[in-house]
Amino acid sequence: MTERVDFYVLKSAATAQRLSFACRLAEKAYLRDWSVLVLAATAADARLLDELLWTFDERSFVPHQLCLDAAADAAAPVCIVVPSSGAAAAHAAGPAPGLLVNLSEQLPADPHRFARIAEIVDADEGRRRSGRERFKAYRELQIPLETHQLDASVDA
Repeated sequence: MTERVDFYVLKSAATAQRLSFACRLAEKAYLRDWSVLVLAATAADARLLDELLWTFDERSFVPHQLCLDAAADAAAPVCIVVPSSGAAAAHAAGPAPGLLVNLSEQLPADPHRFARIAEIVDADEGRRRSGRERFKAYRELQIPLETHQLDASVDA
């Protein structure tokens, strides 16, 4: 059962800021011993996030796995998938992670599986519009919602 969905609204439309914030959320959850599933919008975004998780903070280490096919190791504390991948379907059948970080523009399959969901919405008009649609869908599912307006000095 989902405790709540947090919408983090960024003032910037920069992909780098959205992915950097996702890294900080994943790190924070990992340090709390939560398993994390990151739902990237595209395979290219997933690869960027994979690289960024190694470098976003020189003092940080977030063990993670880029899971773009069903053969990927789902036991990593942080798994990065894309909605259309075989790995996304494989994760849907396995145990639910404590946190889903949604960077895609679609509602995750079976959102009630996750303890917490973090939706990162930036200033891009298309992503704002799809974020509003997901907000309405979560509300219809009666999942508690919180919105966090973040400034340029965003920190998880």
